[in-house]
Amino acid sequence: MPASRLHNFHRLGLGERVALLKEMGVLDDGDVDLLCKGLPLSVAERMAENVISEQHLPLGIATNFKINGRGYLIPMATEEPSVIAAASHAAKLALPEGFVASASRPVMRGQIQLANVPSPDDAIRKIMNSRDELIRKANGFAGSLPSLGGGVIDLGARIIGGEERMVVVEFYVDTRDAMGANAINTIVERMSSEVEGIAGGEAILRILSNLATERIAKAKVTYKRETIGGEGVVDRIIGAYRFACYDIYRAATHNKGIMNGVTAVALATSNDTRAVEAGAHAYASISGKYLPLSKWVKDSKGDLVGEIEMPLAVGILGGAIKVNPIAQISLKILGVRSATELAEVICAVGLAQNFAALYALVTEGIQKGHMKLHARSMAIAAGASGDDVDRVVDELLRGGDIRFSKAKEVTERLQLRSTR
Repeated sequence: MPASRLHNFHRLGLGERVALLKEMGVLDDGDVDLLCKGLPLSVAERMAENVISEQHLPLGIATNFKINGRGYLIPMATEEPSVIAAASHAAKLALPEGFVASASRPVMRGQIQLANVPSPDDAIRKIMNSRDELIRKANGFAGSLPSLGGGVIDLGARIIGGEERMVVVEFYVDTRDAMGANAINTIVERMSSEVEGIAGGEAILRILSNLATERIAKAKVTYKRETIGGEGVVDRIIGAYRFACYDIYRAATHNKGIMNGVTAVALATSNDTRAVEAGAHAYASISGKYLPLSKWVKDSKGDLVGEIEMPLAVGILGGAIKVNPIAQISLKILGVRSATELAEVICAVGLAQNFAALYALVTEGIQKGHMKLHARSMAIAAGASGDDVDRVVDELLRGGDIRFSKAKEVTERLQLRSTR
C-alpha cells in the first residue's frame, strides 16, 4: 500500500508529523519553514484589500485514502472537530479496494444576458448561424488555453424569463488546470458587443456560472458489511440516506456532511470554496427538489455501496493558488497532476466524509467524537497546557459537563496543585 497509510500518525506531536513528512520526502526545509510560520502577511496583502492580519485555520492530513489504486495524503483545512479523523477512518474502512473516482473534461460556461431583444427567436437563429465565427473570435481572448488543448469549445443560446423573454448566450470553455473564472469572464466581456451586434438588444450581465454541470466529478466505494458492523448497520445507513431523499431538512444536513470534506480540501488548496459550495447545492436541487448528492444501496453480497456525483470546478494553477505558498505545499503533499485529478480526490473525500457521518449517526451518535475534541478545545481555551490538557478533557468527559466555565475551573485547580 502506498504511503497514505501512516501508522499512528494521529498520535504524533505536531512537530513529529511535519518531521515525518519531511523524512518521507513529501516536504523540504522550505516547506517546513513555511508551515511553521504560516501565510506571510506580505502575501496576504496581495490577496485581499485592507488587510490587517490573517485568519488561521488548522491544516491537517487525512490518511488511508486509496483512490483509483493510488495512495494519497490529503491536506484539509477546517476548524470543525472530528472531520479529518472521520475522513481518515472512513478511508481506512474502505481498504484494500478504496475509492474509484472520475471527472469529466474541465468545461465551464460563461453567460451573456441580453435584454430588450427585438425578436428573441430570430436572435437565437442568428447566434447559432454565427456559432463557428463566434467561437473563433472568442478563442482570441482565451489567452494560452487554446495552445494547451483548451479554450472555447462550444456555444449555445436560449430564451428565458417568460413574458420578459431574455436571451442568454453561453460560451463553453475548457479551462484545463485552472478553475477558470478570470478567463471565462474576460471572454464573455470581450465578446458581448459582438453578440449584441448579431442578436440585437443590450448585454447586461457577462459572467461565468458556478453551476458547472459540464464539469462533473463522481466517486464510488464499497464497504464490506462485516467491516462496518454487519447487515443492521448497512440497513440503517441506507435508511438514513432515504430519510434525506424524502426530507429537505435532513437533506441539507446530509449534504453539509459531504461539504465538510469537500470544502476542507478546496480551502487547503486555495480553491474558491464559495463557488464549489454554490455549485454543489444548486446541483442538489437541479431536479426541482433538493436531494442528497450521494446515494447508498446494498449490493448482491449485502455490502454497502456509496456513490456521489457533483460539479467540482477546481484548479491547480492561477489566482490565489499561485499566490498562496501554503496552498502550493498542500498540492505538493497531494501530488495531483491535473485539475481533473484534484476533482476526483475531492469527490472521494466528500463521499468518505458522508459515510463517516452516517456511520456515526446510526451507531454511537455524532456527538461522541465531537465532544472529545470539543472538550480539548475548551481545555486549551481555558489555559491548560501540556499533560494538563488531557487531564482536563478526561474530567470534562467523565462528568459530561463540557462547558468553558467547567474547563476553566478544572484548569485552575490543576494549576494551583502544580504550584504547591
